Amino acid sequence: MRILKPFLIVFFLTFVSTVYSQKIYTEKEIQIIPKPLQLLIQPGVFEFSEKTKFVVNNVFQKEITAVLIEKFGAAAGWSPEFSNAIPQSNFIQFKTDETLNKEAYKLEVTSNVITITAKGNAGFIYGLETIRQLLPSAIESKNVVPNVKWQIPNVVITDEPRFQWRGLMLDLSRHFFDKNYIIQTIDRLYMLKMNVLHLHLVDDQGWRIEIKKYPKLTEIGAWRVDQENLAWNARLTVNPDEKGTYGGFLTQEELKEIVKYAATKNIEIIPEIEMPAHVSSAIASYPELACFNQRIGVPSGGLWPITDIYCAGKETTFEFLQNVIDEVIAVFPSKYIHIGGDEATKTNWEKCPNCQKRMKDNGLKNSHELQSYFVKRMEKYINSKGRKIIGWDEILEGGLAPEATVMSWRGTKGGTDAAEQGHDVIMTPESHCYFNFYQGPQNEEPIAFDGYTPLSKVYEFDPVVPTMTPEQAKHVLGGQANLWAEHLPKPTDSEYMIFPRIAALAEVLWTKKESKNWNDFTDRLTFLLERYDYLGINYAKSAYLVTASSSANMTQKQINVTLKNEFPNPDIRYVLGDKSLAGNAIKYTTPIEFTGNTILKASLFQNEKLVGKIFTDTIVFHKAFAHKVTYLTPFNQNYKGDGPFMMVNTIRGSKNFHDGQWQAWLINDMELVIDLEKEQSVEQVTLGTLESQGSGVNFPTQIKVLVSSDGFKYKEVGKVVRPYAANVNSELKDFKINFEKRSARFVKVIAFNLKKSPKEEDSWLFVDEVLVN
Repeated sequence: MRILKPFLIVFFLTFVSTVYSQKIYTEKEIQIIPKPLQLLIQPGVFEFSEKTKFVVNNVFQKEITAVLIEKFGAAAGWSPEFSNAIPQSNFIQFKTDETLNKEAYKLEVTSNVITITAKGNAGFIYGLETIRQLLPSAIESKNVVPNVKWQIPNVVITDEPRFQWRGLMLDLSRHFFDKNYIIQTIDRLYMLKMNVLHLHLVDDQGWRIEIKKYPKLTEIGAWRVDQENLAWNARLTVNPDEKGTYGGFLTQEELKEIVKYAATKNIEIIPEIEMPAHVSSAIASYPELACFNQRIGVPSGGLWPITDIYCAGKETTFEFLQNVIDEVIAVFPSKYIHIGGDEATKTNWEKCPNCQKRMKDNGLKNSHELQSYFVKRMEKYINSKGRKIIGWDEILEGGLAPEATVMSWRGTKGGTDAAEQGHDVIMTPESHCYFNFYQGPQNEEPIAFDGYTPLSKVYEFDPVVPTMTPEQAKHVLGGQANLWAEHLPKPTDSEYMIFPRIAALAEVLWTKKESKNWNDFTDRLTFLLERYDYLGINYAKSAYLVTASSSANMTQKQINVTLKNEFPNPDIRYVLGDKSLAGNAIKYTTPIEFTGNTILKASLFQNEKLVGKIFTDTIVFHKAFAHKVTYLTPFNQNYKGDGPFMMVNTIRGSKNFHDGQWQAWLINDMELVIDLEKEQSVEQVTLGTLESQGSGVNFPTQIKVLVSSDGFKYKEVGKVVRPYAANVNSELKDFKINFEKRSARFVKVIAFNLKKSPKEEDSWLFVDEVLVN
């Protein structure tokens, strides 16, 4: 029998212990967003320590590596070091491979060395960002986090994007965001391998870029009268002599700093200079740019229709725009200049002698062709400077400029039409890519534009339309999220709308279509949100919300409530009454039936823990439930509610007044009678109402309650008066009218409409329920 020598036994046991102590990662533990093209997991880990070296070959590699080193300094309390020479082990190196595509990279991790291989800077940036996401989420901490193993799995990742354009648009006009917030957004975009930041620098409500030749653009056009106390679309017309105090702008030096910083993150900054419409701020500054030299103030809020546009008949208009473009090009080295081109109401062009002469001299049939002339002329100038134009899909009207790229927002048809004509396309349909839309139930969300784009809908987006031929699909450069800022006065408001929806879009635009999987994405998202917590990002938790839909069985006098959530196969649990969800929750499987008053509370659970906000609904069966309603003034046919018992079905409407649970009156007062079928004791009537002044919906100014035993003779028993008050928010309100207890069979309720808003627009009155007790 052969006996092992003692030192061999020690070596063998040490070897076995090392092998078996190494963590073996599973694919589920690799939480990278966007999902890489190819991933191979191997045994073992690479562990970072203060002895780790980054071997850099140039200044740029040192610069991008410094970001990760700083993170170790903050979160671990020590920092890896740079090295010009290759150590024996525990180092990260960069290798160049000219055969790879521009943004592709290969990441090879062994226990001794990490190698990032790329063609150039873009690939090296993305390789480092993948390492960052492989590290524990605590790497994002600004303070030292103890007891963390700073290791990543041994992997081989081969990766590159599906689309070349992966963008976000920030609207700086409706509300101004400064340089610091833009830099912060750049940091968060490149973390997800996004590569375009489109800055909407010009619109009716503010001119945000310094143009030295035309100083009034920022002296006047960058500032508006402060009406932030009013809803966006309820703001009043501004007197041009009233000085604006709300706004701001970016100097050319600030913008150059932003462009330079973005380049270090492989992000191209695309400037948008609107024309010929959305330029009230320019016309307020220089009235001669308009058809009739009209003096206007910079609008403080919503503006429709947009009739104050650049005059297409004056040569001075084009001289102005060419001078502006010259300064824009000097600041932005981007391949593209976005010229807008959307929503131009051309009524002034049709009356303007200069525009009519332009049309006649150029053989133009109508104002659409005049807009095409305008766009083509500006394109020719911009092309002469070595740049290309992008325009919203309206630039297709009247004939598309020869080399223009179309940004398709009104669905995908504009993009499809442009691709058929051989033009490049960026898909940004409002149905999937407008981040100013609600992302959760309106009752639980801050005010937003009246649309619905939840996280799951963003993830469903595909820039390539199924009807496209392979040749047409080649013209699809990619996609982009657009964040219009009417309702976003603060950076935290903007963050809330961007994150985490931008993560879903990042995966749509980077990851190959067949590798996308919603279930898998939602698992990985949990870990990304941990990083956002460390980074202090005010991301929306809307995807975790439980939502409810109700139906009424009036025959059985029963309410059925269905609960759901965005995530696949959600673990929803609920309780009835005043119980706590912790330890008492019932697992939701089928709709819940109610025949009496109660409180319903529900929430999403993950790993036996309550996550997200608790959904609460109070279900009230009142004396008028399922009784006949007679309308003495008919409701508007656009808002008929849900059947003849809508006002007495106990189902309450939400802030989304298109949810089918509202009846509405335009200008008219609401007057109705409820027949309780027999005399009953009553002492309170509650009217459920909605106010959304930006949509022209106002609370009633007065409510009266009258009762009767016979349906002919009525006696007024109570009323409430509520004068109009400015309200920037969307709000649900129950008006309670209490009165001395009395016996009655018929209850008449009159709610008085505001009739006309302060803007002299017709007022809506919305009511969802009349509760009698």
